[in-house]
Amino acid sequence: MGPTDEPGALRAMLVEVGEISHFTGKFFREAFRPRFEWRELVRQSFLNGYLSLPLVAITAFIMGLVLTIQSRPTLADFGAETMLPAMVSISIVREIGPVITALICAGRIGSSMGAELGSMKVTEQIDAMEVSGTNPFKYLVVTRVWSTILMLPLLVVLADAIAIWACYVGVNIKGSVSWSLFHQQVFDSLVFSDLLPALTKSVFFGLAIGIVGCYKGFTTEKGTEGVGRAAHSAVVLASLLIFILDLVAVQITEILGLN
Repeated sequence: MGPTDEPGALRAMLVEVGEISHFTGKFFREAFRPRFEWRELVRQSFLNGYLSLPLVAITAFIMGLVLTIQSRPTLADFGAETMLPAMVSISIVREIGPVITALICAGRIGSSMGAELGSMKVTEQIDAMEVSGTNPFKYLVVTRVWSTILMLPLLVVLADAIAIWACYVGVNIKGSVSWSLFHQQVFDSLVFSDLLPALTKSVFFGLAIGIVGCYKGFTTEKGTEGVGRAAHSAVVLASLLIFILDLVAVQITEILGLN
């Protein structure tokens, strides 16, 4: 990219930021206005929540097990192996669980939304819905975004629980700790202020994934090539927004003294 291309790239980026902001504003205008598409919302929640659970569960188990195994030698050097359950559980609940779960959902849900809505856009199904009198934005976008907002915090809670159970398995690979003692060590170290910021930012992660996936699908151009580009760019942009939102959430949590 030459120097003359940089202003054009910057302008394109700013234009896209403005379009996504306008798209988000339209979502909030339509999100609380009847008529509500309850059946489609339930269907999208099943697709985005229940069908994402196996991948989230496997990843969470591996994440908790690997974190435990990798952390043990360092803590053993300081004679602090008894702190392993508390350290792993705090790390998972505060940061690792929400971010990793959101990234998995960005890959699975964001690409699916971008490809599905992109296919509907290039085959003019969205235009046909408008002609028939159906509000395609409310039916296609609002239900999908609400489903990610509602399902992601639930997936995060389940991922945290599975990862903590994997920590228990990892602790017992080279030792013997009863479940009651492990449970006590974990929940003595966790407080409500650990869970609240994690669930709050997971709601915004879900909003970002849903908005980006639907926006990329709704603005697809250039036929089937554009569908693939929409799915790819939805994952990339949603993942980037997740890291940005996480950085902002950490700073706000620090300012409020919730760490």
